[in-house]
Amino acid sequence: MAKEKLAGHLAVGGAYVIFGLNLVFCKDIANSALVSPIVLFAFRAMGATALFWMLSLFLPKEKIDRGDFGKIALASLLGLFLTQITFLEGITMASAIDAAILGTLGPIFTMIFAFLFLKEPITGMKAGGVALSFGGILYLILHSAHAGGASATTPAGIVLLLLNSLCFALYLALFRPLISKYNVVTFMKWMFLFSLLMCLPFAARGLLTTDYAAITPKVGLEIGYLVFFATFVAYFLIPYGQKRIRPTLVSMYSYFQPILATALSIILGVDALTWQKILATVLVVSGVVLVSKSRAAASR
Repeated sequence: MAKEKLAGHLAVGGAYVIFGLNLVFCKDIANSALVSPIVLFAFRAMGATALFWMLSLFLPKEKIDRGDFGKIALASLLGLFLTQITFLEGITMASAIDAAILGTLGPIFTMIFAFLFLKEPITGMKAGGVALSFGGILYLILHSAHAGGASATTPAGIVLLLLNSLCFALYLALFRPLISKYNVVTFMKWMFLFSLLMCLPFAARGLLTTDYAAITPKVGLEIGYLVFFATFVAYFLIPYGQKRIRPTLVSMYSYFQPILATALSIILGVDALTWQKILATVLVVSGVVLVSKSRAAASR
């Protein structure tokens, strides 16, 4: 059991390290204006669908119960399509650091959904943590609305990134039993197939009109990272970890993202660290820590 939990922690931790780098690369691709968000999602969906289905050819065949296809489609809508579209659109209206800050709200949303669906109590400490984190968001909105330049964060970007966290938190809270029922590769090959079918009607025109010759080698490598590591590898690791550790613990690994995104984006020169971002990060993360400590205390 201890080894299984350790494997789950390592898998999810590895996925969120990948996601942390993904924030910066997505921002760089968005700044290039060479590929639209919906086309970028289509690249990810096509690549991951092909890779998971090819990998499944080398594994024992596993049949999906007919009644589970609808559930997998809903899981795909929340965990892939809406999650990635809101992120890819939101990152065009937000800096990589601000996106990482907002991503730390995932554990709070996950715990709220645990209260709604699993009847876990919300204590005073939990409520205080939520208030503190949302104070950080409000502070971020007020200072982002007046910012300028390519790295400015707009209120619309913040809303989209909040929806991103909400959708993924719902996915983590609702579908752990379904994920545990099937092999990771079997589950994800159907997840990505459904997400591909969802996005094609919206992405078809962009796929045909994108100027592929204008994509630079640097942007091409970043897209390759998104398709292989941030989609195929990360979305293999997440459900692997979900089988072994609780949803709230899975979402808590989002704390890696602000650290990685801040360090890498400053090194690459695509973002700048300000005292406002530091204060917003402290408020948001402090609130999440209060919530997680409240849960630990309640379970004793």
